[in-house]
Amino acid sequence: MSATSFNNQLPWASRQVEYTVGQSPSAFSSTSEELNALRAGCGVFDLGSRSKLVVTGRDRTRWLNGMVTNNIRDLAPGSGVYTFLLNPQGRILGDMYVFNRGESFLIDTDRQQADKLTQLLKKYIIMDQVVLSEADSRLITSLGMEGPQAKEVLQRAGCEPGELQPLEVADRTWNDASVSLVRSLQGGYMIWLSPENAGTMWEALVSSGATQVGTEALEMWRIATGIPRYGTDIRERDLPQETGQQHALNFSKGCYIGQEIVERIRSRGAVHRRFTGFTFEGRLPAVGTKLERDGRELGEVTSATVLPSGQAIGLGYLRREAGEAGATIDAGGVQATVADLPFII
Repeated sequence: MSATSFNNQLPWASRQVEYTVGQSPSAFSSTSEELNALRAGCGVFDLGSRSKLVVTGRDRTRWLNGMVTNNIRDLAPGSGVYTFLLNPQGRILGDMYVFNRGESFLIDTDRQQADKLTQLLKKYIIMDQVVLSEADSRLITSLGMEGPQAKEVLQRAGCEPGELQPLEVADRTWNDASVSLVRSLQGGYMIWLSPENAGTMWEALVSSGATQVGTEALEMWRIATGIPRYGTDIRERDLPQETGQQHALNFSKGCYIGQEIVERIRSRGAVHRRFTGFTFEGRLPAVGTKLERDGRELGEVTSATVLPSGQAIGLGYLRREAGEAGATIDAGGVQATVADLPFII
């Protein structure tokens, strides 16, 4: 069974949409109910569109530390970091989570990036004792949980997470099956498990109080939380500091591809534009809409959605001189107001 096909055996909504890679339900009930679960309760959702790459070999730590922007060298077993892969000009070629699994590193990334990242990384395995391979999707898939009640739901389902730090991994046995719990940066959990156990786990979480969440509410929550997606909000032309994802960078780790540009930006103290949020009056501007003032282009919209409350919000880039939160700007004939992230919903 593939990493994304377990969902076909669940009583999911018939409406399905393309969400990154693979088919996931667009909604189970109402988007309002599902979004509220992510915000104030517990929502469970499919992460089968994530791919896992495995790095093994004697030189794996030194080699991978020289590839990415965060500190792999000092990563303790059972912990992880969010990081970028850059080109020599400092532009972002991909993003990923890297976890130290003891005898290997596990790279978690969106499936649409997996082949590209694999090819790019393998180009730099020259004289190194390193093996990079993709984890067998028949053996591992992922579920996601978010919301302030996520821990309690896991406990009621018989899977005790303990006190985990962000991106810390805990290996557990649940119903005689091996699962790994990862604390997310937003306070929820990712659950790594075999596809054959994913349906049972899903049903146990729902029975324990989790609300099933489809792609519509999940996308609203992503935008409202201010989480950029690679390929949508982070592109190859973007520089790391422009994205606002400072937790992807380490400035004391030593050399890596693109480090010179990252360090040069840090020494100057700022970038010309920044990743930020917007609220919109009237119709929702299309993704890619340019942001202008007095005929001058100052940025663009990269993601946008209308929340169940009717509030129109979006993400994008804006030149620093265009103003902080509360400043207004034109988005294709729609008034956009700069907003701090995350949004309050």
